[in-house]
Amino acid sequence: MAIFNYYPQTLSPDWPGGYWLHWGVFVVIILVFVMAMIMGFIWFERRGLGRFQVRLGPNRAGPFGLLQPVADAIKVLIKEDIIPAKGDKLVHWLAPVVAFVPALMIFAVVPFHDGALLADLNIGILYVVAVSSVGVVGIFMAGWGSNNKYSLIGAMRAVAQMVSYEIPLALSIIGVVLIAGSLSMNSIVEAQSIPFILLQPLGFIIYFLAACAEINRTPFDLLEAESEIVAGFHIEYSGMKFAMFYLVEYCEVLAISAIITTLFLGGWRGPLLPPFLWFLIKVFGVFFLIFWVRSTIPRLRIDQVMAFAWKCLLPLALINLVITGIEVIALPPALLWTVMFLNLAIVVLLALLWSKFFRLGGGRVEV
Repeated sequence: MAIFNYYPQTLSPDWPGGYWLHWGVFVVIILVFVMAMIMGFIWFERRGLGRFQVRLGPNRAGPFGLLQPVADAIKVLIKEDIIPAKGDKLVHWLAPVVAFVPALMIFAVVPFHDGALLADLNIGILYVVAVSSVGVVGIFMAGWGSNNKYSLIGAMRAVAQMVSYEIPLALSIIGVVLIAGSLSMNSIVEAQSIPFILLQPLGFIIYFLAACAEINRTPFDLLEAESEIVAGFHIEYSGMKFAMFYLVEYCEVLAISAIITTLFLGGWRGPLLPPFLWFLIKVFGVFFLIFWVRSTIPRLRIDQVMAFAWKCLLPLALINLVITGIEVIALPPALLWTVMFLNLAIVVLLALLWSKFFRLGGGRVEV
């Protein structure tokens, strides 16, 4: 059974010719793609939140408010850059760089087309998990270097949350790796004769929720609980440094959307349309889902967020891994599609069971 019958021409590893030319071209492509998509995401989310909350949203800068991200960038750039007098100036300066660079480096192994990527590593998904984990260092540096108790508390919350959700996130990826038989992002897309979201629905849900928690998106944005810790680790940042943290958030959202597209939605594969266009459509679809969750679900408490990781997502990720292992051993790759409806039924059953005996603390605070 194959949903995708469109096989684009594979680009050579040194396209458009030569090692350094290949790297130069794809570095430019990645930078332009990331910055353009970030500006598009910011505009789309702000306009969309306006509609969800029955208000207009930005509509003054340019037609339909399209130039609002540009206006925001100009405003931030002309603001004064303030460093706390008793803060660690070097750490304070380096923190946004350390947070932003790993989020950007993820795109080195994201395939936009068959063979169209900066580096086709045979451990591509392992590289993604490793590099994305480095961003937490920048967050803690920001909290520590600011010499502010509230920024430090916000940073420690963010670190605890990211470390906790990294475990179910990594376990949910293993199911995809078992089915694809490869750690290469390009090979994972090539292995999807049908999208892996149909074979790994539970893995998709776990990855989606854990990834949203890792990048502190609502309802997991505890580090921005203003009533408790006044905006978290970046409270002492202004000007361009604050803008970099703002960019980090949307760069991470873009990275998560691209990774989900690659692992679960067939990447660039699809009929009729060009591969890169399919990739963009799927990325925007995932971002819309992330934005929809943000605009709909209220923020959880810190004890509820941590309990959700350890009491809900981690056991479900282990169950998903066991089920996937049994299916891969029992069935040849050509017949894995036959368990598609069984896996969907398992997701529904587990959701019903977990909702019966799993609670997030109710009206009391759990530690």
